[in-house]
Amino acid sequence: MKSESESSMLECVFAVWLLRIWLGVRALVAGIEKFAGTRSSEELAVIDGSPNAYGLTTDATEKIYSFSSYHGVPQALYDQLAAQPLIPGFALQVYDWVLGPALLILGLTVLLGILPRISLFLMGLLYTSLTFGLILLNQSAGVSWLAVHVILIALALFWQRHNRCQLFNKW
Repeated sequence: MKSESESSMLECVFAVWLLRIWLGVRALVAGIEKFAGTRSSEELAVIDGSPNAYGLTTDATEKIYSFSSYHGVPQALYDQLAAQPLIPGFALQVYDWVLGPALLILGLTVLLGILPRISLFLMGLLYTSLTFGLILLNQSAGVSWLAVHVILIALALFWQRHNRCQLFNKW
């Protein structure tokens, strides 16, 4: 029969794994979505199984992922941030370029347990930098959501001693 401390330890291990999985998947999917775009096409409308003779068309759009669709910061948000005096234009361009790959890399490293302490710390800094921009734009709801992310990251960092599946345990 397992003692209560062994059972409690297993619960902590599962809790750390759940945090890692959630944070890793969240960052990974957010990074992938930076490469999302849409493709539009016009096709002849089909009536009774065959293309119509009147030239009627339907608009069809589909979501695609490509390097040409990449936007680290969505264009509308980018324009608002560019107007902020506390964000230099060159820094915003670099941030726009780096954000997607950073989310992908950090999502993978947290999910796979590679350098977990450093990965979680860098992820926390990344979400803090996103918070800075949203504070400048007075988007309180976004700031609150990012604060929840940072709290989850801090919790994952605090419980790292219970992480039993990681590479480079010290870091």
